[in-house]
Amino acid sequence: MEVAGRKVPSPIFATKDNPAADPRQMRRIIAEDPDWSLATVPLLTELCVKHIVQNFEDNPVLDELLPKHKFKVLEALSTEIAMKVTAGLVSDEGYWKRCCKARWEVCDINKNGNSWKRMYFERNLEGLIENFVPETTDQSLLNETLKLSAPYVRGLNIKQLLPPVKEALIKDDDTSDAGSDAGQDGPNIDHFDFGLITPSLIHLEELHLTYGVRDCGMNFEWNLFQFTARDCLLLAKAVKACHTLKVFHLHRSGVDDEKVRVLISHVLDHPSLLTLDLSHNKIEDSGARAVGKLLNGRCNLTTLNLCDNKIRSIGAAAIGHALGKNITLTCINLRLNRAEMMHFVWVDYGPSVLPHSSSKLPLKHSVLTFEKILFLQRPTLLTASDVLHCTLPRFTHKTDNNVSVFLNISLLGDDGGQAICRSLFKNNTLTHVHLGSNDLGEPTAAILSQVLAANKTLVDINLSCNTIGPDGGKSLQEGMEENTTIQTMDLRLTEVGQENEYCINQLLKRNREEKYRQSQTS
Repeated sequence: MEVAGRKVPSPIFATKDNPAADPRQMRRIIAEDPDWSLATVPLLTELCVKHIVQNFEDNPVLDELLPKHKFKVLEALSTEIAMKVTAGLVSDEGYWKRCCKARWEVCDINKNGNSWKRMYFERNLEGLIENFVPETTDQSLLNETLKLSAPYVRGLNIKQLLPPVKEALIKDDDTSDAGSDAGQDGPNIDHFDFGLITPSLIHLEELHLTYGVRDCGMNFEWNLFQFTARDCLLLAKAVKACHTLKVFHLHRSGVDDEKVRVLISHVLDHPSLLTLDLSHNKIEDSGARAVGKLLNGRCNLTTLNLCDNKIRSIGAAAIGHALGKNITLTCINLRLNRAEMMHFVWVDYGPSVLPHSSSKLPLKHSVLTFEKILFLQRPTLLTASDVLHCTLPRFTHKTDNNVSVFLNISLLGDDGGQAICRSLFKNNTLTHVHLGSNDLGEPTAAILSQVLAANKTLVDINLSCNTIGPDGGKSLQEGMEENTTIQTMDLRLTEVGQENEYCINQLLKRNREEKYRQSQTS
């Protein structure tokens, strides 16, 4: 560029031609840059740190370094280094936090004892187990990981268990449809054997399991969700052999009476088990009696969760009898032990004429051929006598010899609720009781009112979603007037009436304030 015969340097190249154009080059100190250094040659310590980081996998050097140099190495160390190198050598939580963040988007260390290193090893092992295909996956990787992870694993939360790969069975259309309706698409298949890992996990305290497959989509088959008899036996043996186990959860796995009896028989007299969660299964009265045997002085359980099962009044009576003798349990959850579900039933009446307005089916005309439960429930066969004792609210469809009806079956009810409440007269350890959604009514409230006046240990009781009614609410209010320990009582959707509920809440507030005053003076 020329101006009046004089050549002017281009502004693009002015910085290169004139160093003074860059203010940083004209300053001896750049205080705002923490990484700035006057030295043009890197320090020897920095070169050494860089070399250690680059060759850490082949020559791990860490403990021999000074703390400030060790910090720099850990800060620059790659999260892709093999676990066999870092497992026993690196204890810095900052490094393991980077490893967790690089591998998983959601990281909540509250579930892992507030330890990033423990989270990494537990979730890494969980991933191997959840993706382990029996008879297909190479077990050597699992064995190597177990050896490295054992000192740091305290709990496992297994959200799925894959079945072995089986060749598809060739079925005709009729057989395939029948098998799908019956919930048995193919042979029984066994899942991962936990006996392979529990001997190595010498510090395992918590085990959460669900037998099923996640995100199966259009590949859904009932046998993907089978908890087989062999699965149950192997799991029971593994739990029995794990003497450090304190918390055992087995939910949403289709555990029925036969399987729960096998599990209970193996955990009787377990030295450390404190929490047992069998929620969202299919346990009925026989299984409840087995649980009662466990509570009857054969364990040290403090928490029991049987939520969302099919326990009737007989099973509740067995549990209540055991609670009267139990001296360790502090929390029990029996919520949703009623099956008021809609059933779609085909009933064959034969050549007889269908009654138009009968509320009960006569036995001679009641030959039940098949039942299919809506909402993807597993099918169940009923007998003619079952139909005889079921009230039919309405008919929905009618053909020549068949009729489809809706059945409404109630389970736990007042008989079971009263059995549980009566046990609280003798029990002196329970502090939390959950009886929500069990079709309880005024008779249960009357017994519970007497319990409230006598029991001095209960702190929290949940009665939500029961039809207690105004009279039952009045009984509860009378019991609360003599109670000084209950601090929480859930009465949502119980129809006890606004006045009764308000009075009960005021009495609960009185108890909480008194408890607070006692804690301040002590």
